[in-house]
Amino acid sequence: MTTNPTPYSDLGPDLVLDAVESTGLLTDGRLLALNSYENRVYQVGIEDAQPVIVKFYRPGRWSDAAILEEHGFTLTLAEHEIPAVPPAIVDGRTLHEHGGYRFSLSPRRGGRAPELDHPGVLEWIGRFIGRIHAIGAVTPFAHRPTLDIASFGTEPRDDLLAHDWIPTDLLPAYTSVVDQALQGVRDAYARAGTIGLIRLHGDCHLGNLLWTDAGPHFVDFDDARMGPAIQDLWLLLSGERDEMSRQLADILAGYEDFHELDHRELHLIEALRTLRIIHHAAWLARRWEDPAFPAAFTWFGTQHYWQNHILQLREQIAAMEEGPLWSA
Repeated sequence: MTTNPTPYSDLGPDLVLDAVESTGLLTDGRLLALNSYENRVYQVGIEDAQPVIVKFYRPGRWSDAAILEEHGFTLTLAEHEIPAVPPAIVDGRTLHEHGGYRFSLSPRRGGRAPELDHPGVLEWIGRFIGRIHAIGAVTPFAHRPTLDIASFGTEPRDDLLAHDWIPTDLLPAYTSVVDQALQGVRDAYARAGTIGLIRLHGDCHLGNLLWTDAGPHFVDFDDARMGPAIQDLWLLLSGERDEMSRQLADILAGYEDFHELDHRELHLIEALRTLRIIHHAAWLARRWEDPAFPAAFTWFGTQHYWQNHILQLREQIAAMEEGPLWSA
């Protein structure tokens, strides 16, 4: 697969429309770029029909088998009437290719951000994720990765250091604090013990969760992978520690109607948050030659950014030492 750092340089409007029409649809020329950095996603108008969403996969990121595995997961969820948006099946296929780009089509599904302070919303979301996890626990992924300390912690740290992203004057502080943070992650995993891994949404933040009068649905399973179930829950928590404990209790009240959570996983919440912080910095660095990233993340790589990053890791070291948020 290609290692081109600017893989979308040839993906112009004409190619996008031609790709959609290569599947047999007739476009009306309307094209709207949607918010996406890892991939490129567009809403495309269709003659005498509803618009479709076309997603162009970043070259070199996933194998065909891994993409098809994600598609299969969301199709299975849809078969069980779980409101995740699966890709459209066109001529018996969900993955297509045109002009050197792999892409999929899906129906447009609107929605709004959930009102998390509204009674019952977190419990409803918990039921939704519990249903996803009940399916996700049936069989493992064979071609998609696992969320672990190596891929989300030590390897991202090593990448940042190897490519001199850390300012020289902050390098000693960064090296010390990131090593302490990773040790804190290892200690949290040790306290949790052997945890089962299931198929996850993987990136279950509120931007990927839309709400309608019928309830919540997810719009992006691109980061689906194996991991502990709590990964799909902790990203919904915010605020002070007591607030997050109440939110978690509300989520689990719905979640455990459909899937039992091993409560030892609560030891992993702050560890997983720590891994996400480290991984996110390395993700930005790895994608920096893609022109969409400097334009969108103007603050990345500045002295102030790395100072705040080090502070975040110090706060996470303390948070990991506090113990689980909530347990029954």
